Amino acid sequence: MTSTTHITTQDYQAAEQLLRRPARPGELVVGDKVRPQWTDGGTRFWYAVGDGAGRRFVRVDPAAGTREPAFDHARLAASLAAASGQQVDPEYLPITAIAPAGDAVAFDAFGAYWRCRLTDYSCEPSEFTPPGSPLDVPSPDGKTVVSRRGHDLWARSLSDGREWALTTDGAPGHAYGTGPDCTANSTLLRKIGLPYLPPAVAWSPDSTKVLAHRTDERDVRQTHLVEARPADGGAPALHTQRYAYPGDENVPLAELVVLDVAAGTVVRAQDEPLLMPQLSPITLRWAWWSEDGSAVYYLGRPRDLRTLTLHRLDPVTGEVTTVLTETGPTRVEPNQWQYEPPIVRVLADEVLWYSQRDGWGHLYRYDLRTGGLLGQVTSGPWAVRRILRVDEAARMVYFTASGLVEEDPYRRTVCRVGLDGAGFAVLTDDALDHEVTVSADQEYFVDSASTVDTPPVTSVRDWTGRVLVELERADVGKLAATGWTAPERFRVKAADGVTDLYGVLYRPRAFDPAHRYPVVDNVYPGPQVNRVAPSFDPGGMGLDAEPLAALGFVVVALDGRGTPGRDKAFHDASYGRLGDAGGLADHVAALRQLAETRPWMDLDRLGVYGHSGGGFAAARAMLDFPDVFKAGVALSGSHDAPHFNLGFVETYDGADASEAWARTSNLHLADRLAGKLLLVHGEMDDQVHPDQTLRLADRLIAADKDFELFIVPGAEHTFIDHLAHVRKRCWDFLVRELTGTQPPAYRPAPIAVSPEMLAELFS
Repeated sequence: MTSTTHITTQDYQAAEQLLRRPARPGELVVGDKVRPQWTDGGTRFWYAVGDGAGRRFVRVDPAAGTREPAFDHARLAASLAAASGQQVDPEYLPITAIAPAGDAVAFDAFGAYWRCRLTDYSCEPSEFTPPGSPLDVPSPDGKTVVSRRGHDLWARSLSDGREWALTTDGAPGHAYGTGPDCTANSTLLRKIGLPYLPPAVAWSPDSTKVLAHRTDERDVRQTHLVEARPADGGAPALHTQRYAYPGDENVPLAELVVLDVAAGTVVRAQDEPLLMPQLSPITLRWAWWSEDGSAVYYLGRPRDLRTLTLHRLDPVTGEVTTVLTETGPTRVEPNQWQYEPPIVRVLADEVLWYSQRDGWGHLYRYDLRTGGLLGQVTSGPWAVRRILRVDEAARMVYFTASGLVEEDPYRRTVCRVGLDGAGFAVLTDDALDHEVTVSADQEYFVDSASTVDTPPVTSVRDWTGRVLVELERADVGKLAATGWTAPERFRVKAADGVTDLYGVLYRPRAFDPAHRYPVVDNVYPGPQVNRVAPSFDPGGMGLDAEPLAALGFVVVALDGRGTPGRDKAFHDASYGRLGDAGGLADHVAALRQLAETRPWMDLDRLGVYGHSGGGFAAARAMLDFPDVFKAGVALSGSHDAPHFNLGFVETYDGADASEAWARTSNLHLADRLAGKLLLVHGEMDDQVHPDQTLRLADRLIAADKDFELFIVPGAEHTFIDHLAHVRKRCWDFLVRELTGTQPPAYRPAPIAVSPEMLAELFS
C-alpha cells in the first residue's frame, strides 16, 4: 500500500467549488431545499428551485394534490422583455420572489415593480407595495410595522406613512428592542450594508400590542477592537463593545414591556429583569403571546441555570404570576439545542412542558391554573425534538423525535400521541431523517426526508403521514461530477469502551483503497449544537469537510460525549468539563477504531481543523494529544474561557466555577505543543475577540514554540468577505504539513456574500 502525496490544481478547483456550495444554492445540488411561501391563508404555497443557471417557480395546492409551474416562464420572460426593453432569459428570470395577486403575479425586476396578468401575460410597471425593509417587523394584519430609531421603537402605518414613537426614554446602554451587544454581529452587518438587526419584538395576534424589552447594559464591561484600515481609508478606528466575561457582576438584562400601538401606553412587567447573556428572549422565543393575546408567557432562569420557571404576564396591568417551576442538579434546559425554540406549548388550560427528569427529553402535562402535574405524555429511550402541532379538540400532539431509528439515534421521526399518553404512533415509518415545516394553517406539513448519504425527497403530508403531493427529488449529478462521494455514516465506541458514538467519514476525491491518505478530524465541540447533522445537507458546521476531502484528505467528523441530541447524561458529560472540547478522547478512540478496518487511513499523518468553538477544539487537540495530532488549523478559536462570552462559558462550565473556566482555557497547556499549528483570526471579530488567539500566541512564544499566526485585517468571525483566501491558506498549510509536498499555485476567486450563505453559516 502506497501513500498518495500529489495534490493538483484540479483538486483545488474541486475544493473551491464545494466551498462555494452554500453561496450558490442549486449550483451543485438541484431541488434539495424547498422553502414554502404561504398564500391563501396557508392553504397553498409557492417555492423557487434554482439549478445554478436558472430559477423556476412552482405553485402547490396540497388539498388538490397538485404541483405545477406558477406561470408559463417562457411567456412571462417574453412579455417582461418587451415591456422593459431588457433581455430576459426564461431559464433565469431576473426575479427572486413572486407575489401572487389574483389572476396576476407581481415581482421586482430591473429596479422596478411589475405586474403580469396570467390571462394574456401582459406585463406593466406596478404600484404594488414593494417588499418591506428587513429592519421592519410587520404586524399580523399587515397594516403597521415596528422599527428601531436610535435607542427607541417607532411604529409606521403602511397605509398613509404616518410614524410615531412607541418609546421615548431609550438611552445608550439602555435601549429598546436590542439584544446583547456581544452577539449583535455589528462587523458583519456593516459588511452587508445593515446598521443593526431588526428589533426584538413580537406582535400580539390582533395587531394592537407589541411585546418588547428594554435592554440594560449600562454597567456591562466594555471591550475594544481596533480596525487598522477602515473602509474610508482613514486612521485606525476604535470600536467599543459591551461584552461580559464569566463571573462578571454586571450582565445584560431584559426588562419586558408591552406597548399599545394605538394608545401609546407602556406597560412594564412587575418582575425582576431577565438575564440575557447571549440573545434576546423574544428572538429565542423564550417570551411569546398566547394564541388569544390575553397573556404573555416567558421562561426565566437564575444564573446557575438549575431552575426553569414559566411566568405569565398580564399585558394590561403588568402583573406577573408563576405558572410552574422545575429544578434539577445540573442545568435545566427547555431544549438541548441552545438556539432552537423551547419545547413548551401553552394550551387553553394546560401546559405541555419539556423535561429531562427521567434521563430523556419528554413532554409532561401541567394544569395551567394550579401548576400541578397532570401526567407524563411521552416516555421511552428517545427524545422529543420539537412540538409541531397540538389538536386540542382531538386531544392529540404531533412532534418530531430522535432516537426511534435504530441505526442512527440522531435522525428525526414525525410522531403523534394523545395528551393522556395513549395512542403513540410513528407517522414517518422509515429510517430517514425528517426535517419538517408546518403549514401556516396547521393543516399539513412539508417534509424533507434524507440521510447524510441519501439526497432529500421533499413532499407534502397530512397529519396521518400520507403523502399528498411529492415536490422535489434532489439531483446530485453536478455535485458528483466534482469528484464528490457521499460520506459514510459510522458508529464506534467512545473512550469509555461502552458508549456508542456516531459520525461521518468523507473519502478523498479519486479515492483508491490501495493508497494511504492523510486524515483530518474536522471538529466542533458543541455543546450547544451538533457537529454532524443527520440530514443530507451538512449545514454551516460542515462547511469545511467536503473541500478538505476534495484536496485528498480522509475527513472525519464526530459527535463525542457532551454534545446534544441524545439522553441527558450524554449531554451532561460537558457540564463543568467544557475543556474536554466535545470529548477529544472520544475522537482519538474513534479514529483508531476506524483505521483498524480502513488501512488507507494514515494516522501517522493526522491533522485537526476547526472554526470558532472548533478552533478552540483544534488547538486543544494539539495540546492535549501532542503525540496523536501532527498538524492543526484553529480559526477564530475561543481559547481563553475566563475572557470569553459569559453566557456560553457559564452555561456549559457552570456559574461561579472559576476553576472549571481556568481548566477550559488553552493557555496553560501552551508548552505541550509538539506539532505544527496555524492560528487564524479576524481583526474585527466581535463574537470571539482576536485577543483569544493572541493570548494563546503569547503563551506559545513564551514557551518558545514554533507556530504560524495569520491575523486577517478587517475580517469578522466567519471571514465572510475573505472566505476563499483564508480557506486557501489553511488548505496550503495542511497540504504542506501532512503530505510533505508544496501545494499548487492557485488563486481562488472571491466568494460573494449571499443571504443563502449567511443562513448556512449561522444555521
